[in-house]
Amino acid sequence: MTKVIGVRFRTAGKIYYFGPKDIEFKRSDHVIVETARGVEYGTVVLPNMEVEDGKVTQPLKNVIRKATPDDDEREKRNREKEKDAYKVCQEKILKHGLEMKLINAEYTFDNNKVLFYFTADGRVDFRELVKDLAGVFRTRIELRQVGVRDETKILGGMGICGRPLCCHTYLSDFAPVSIKMAKEQSLSLNPTKISGICGRLMCCLQNEAQVYEELNRKLPRVGDGVTTPEGLKGEVRETNVLKQLVKVVVEVDDEKELREYHVDELKFKPRHKKENDQDKKNEKGSKKGKNKDRDKDKDNRNRKNREETEEEKELEELERLEQNDGKSKLDDD
Repeated sequence: MTKVIGVRFRTAGKIYYFGPKDIEFKRSDHVIVETARGVEYGTVVLPNMEVEDGKVTQPLKNVIRKATPDDDEREKRNREKEKDAYKVCQEKILKHGLEMKLINAEYTFDNNKVLFYFTADGRVDFRELVKDLAGVFRTRIELRQVGVRDETKILGGMGICGRPLCCHTYLSDFAPVSIKMAKEQSLSLNPTKISGICGRLMCCLQNEAQVYEELNRKLPRVGDGVTTPEGLKGEVRETNVLKQLVKVVVEVDDEKELREYHVDELKFKPRHKKENDQDKKNEKGSKKGKNKDRDKDKDNRNRKNREETEEEKELEELERLEQNDGKSKLDDD
């Protein structure tokens, strides 16, 4: 076991382990540590504890010291300098006519480096910009291209739920999110309703995905045949995942009734999708020519299919962007 403390360098940022030496730290204490970027000012989020050796990246660096009032004042001055650095960089970007959006500027604690975070649609040749900025700040300059998720994580905002964004308040990394999660939770597949303000799938789809996946496994699909406790054969019309209730259409005395049962009361064997598709084709064939408004219905179906196809394309594009984004580029590993 190794004694460590957990340190963060930004709100909801990645947690890094450092050796505490012989100092006792409390949560929210500030510390000065050496990182890959140089000397940094961080906040203790995990006080002195022991973790398994395999969870610690070796060699483990020790903290330099607990932050003093002078360190706190220096950090405050750095935050003010970042505002000026942002304005200067923004002016230089306009001067060079670069197609990039500046997101944030960051000074390391020792002022050994200034980092500028930006987004862009493609690769940007910013070599002349770096030379220009180095001439102004007289220190090392790093421009780091990040994705739209990282941009939102830095800037923050309010989600459609009315609460501060998860990625800006507590998510230290982005968990993989997929369209399948939205389907499992019976959410609208309209891309605008399942996307966050970053334009990607909402991170909160991950929160209950495992629970819904487990509950859905116990339920029949809509359209599946089931047997009720009364011995009646019926077809599933609707399901309630959280309550595990199933609405079934049954035929009683030549009349159809909609009844609700708990899933444990029903007997069923889910059919394969291919079988469902074949049943629908057979049913369609048997009714062909009997409906006078068949042509009108066909037009309506075609229009609906076109709308669904466009929505599916949007969903596919959304999932492709999700896969391309990858992990956060804000933190140094």
